[in-house]
Amino acid sequence: MSDGRLSIVLHTHMPYVEGFGTWPFGEEWLWEAVATVYVPLLDVLDRGAPVTLSLTPVLADQLEAPGVHARLLAFLRTMRATTHRLDADGCRVSGHPDLAAEMERAAGDYARAADRLEELGDGGLLRGLLAHASWTSAATHAVLPLVATDAGVRLQLRAGIDAHRARRGDAGWDGGFWLPECAHAPWLDPLLEEAGVHATCVDLTDVLPGPPAGPLATEAGPLLVPIDRPTIELVWSERGYPSGGAYRDYHRHTVHHHNPWAIDGTIYDRDRAREQAGADAADFVARTRERVAGGGLAVCALDTELLGHWWYEGLDWLEAVLAEAERQGLEVLPLDAALHDMPATAAPADLPITTWGTPRTLWTWSGPQVADLARAARDAELRVLDAGAGAGLRAVRELLALQASDWAILATRDLAGPYARERAAAHRTALDAALASPDAHDPHVRHLAPYADAAMLLVP
Repeated sequence: MSDGRLSIVLHTHMPYVEGFGTWPFGEEWLWEAVATVYVPLLDVLDRGAPVTLSLTPVLADQLEAPGVHARLLAFLRTMRATTHRLDADGCRVSGHPDLAAEMERAAGDYARAADRLEELGDGGLLRGLLAHASWTSAATHAVLPLVATDAGVRLQLRAGIDAHRARRGDAGWDGGFWLPECAHAPWLDPLLEEAGVHATCVDLTDVLPGPPAGPLATEAGPLLVPIDRPTIELVWSERGYPSGGAYRDYHRHTVHHHNPWAIDGTIYDRDRAREQAGADAADFVARTRERVAGGGLAVCALDTELLGHWWYEGLDWLEAVLAEAERQGLEVLPLDAALHDMPATAAPADLPITTWGTPRTLWTWSGPQVADLARAARDAELRVLDAGAGAGLRAVRELLALQASDWAILATRDLAGPYARERAAAHRTALDAALASPDAHDPHVRHLAPYADAAMLLVP
């Protein structure tokens, strides 16, 4: 048996898109993630997968928002059924019956997701995920080292953690906290400890190179758990497993943006892709066993949405990894369980600010390309703080929306056209209006951060 251990951490997050646009950018992102990732993932978790699930409060906000269940089902039953049928008809007319057959097979994914959602009932998906979500995050996924004040950080922490605790009820929360974008600065540690955080993940690849070891104990209290970049990059990198030729090509689309081709240009073959997932899982386990042979803990942290959306076969791979680990003698544990009996070493006193961005600094969220967004969010925070409790809940929610890390990363990577900047600008404008009329109601953020409270800004 390998001397070391593997923990797989799935960070599950979606920016607040519910009610903010449809195609090509907006709430269809959420509908797609539900159908292709969250619903099948819930079944994997219910089968006992020993992984750590982090669920952001802002995603939970959207999944429990009034009317979401009905709109989601309508999208799956009507929109996705129609677009697959139109593309299948077009393939047949153009003399490609084999492509049409693949389109019809893929349509079944959405039909099965709709059936499962109806079985779970309104709110059932969120309840199911929460039963497995031992880790939470900041209210709207703000890059905490860029938040201007301790009060602003406390707002993000308390609004998020309070929501998670309330939603899990008796299941409680043991202090697992995902730092958005793994963005850590030592000055955050006392605030994390104050909020009840026991452990969080950081990316110290360029700070503490070498094989994976174990957690680092901060002077303030929380454990810093380094993620293992070489293990992650077996999956999540330009030449990682999802680039294999048998897998479905995410980037080649039909007229209605479906994907009936494999990466090697052939028509997608589901059985061939599953075989590839099994082979890649065996390779992953063998390489990870070798990496932790000295007794360390490899933390493979992935965005959950990779598994099923960007990498169609990702959940096949995950289940194959868990089966292969048992065959090869690699112990796979949820992160909290792995940390329970693992000694911690003292964290270096001179740790720099780090993230899992490229480079591993704050550049992705505050570099020249998005400096205006970073400045605007800090200015908005200071203005809301200046207003104090008189700012009103609407202004607090608009501030939280503006602080989301998503707008900067979408703009930096040019992933959504003008959408990110338009969203940030709209939240700035709405915040100004809220400060001018604190009692006014804005239906656009009706269910964002429902556990937030303007008084949180005043609590020392």
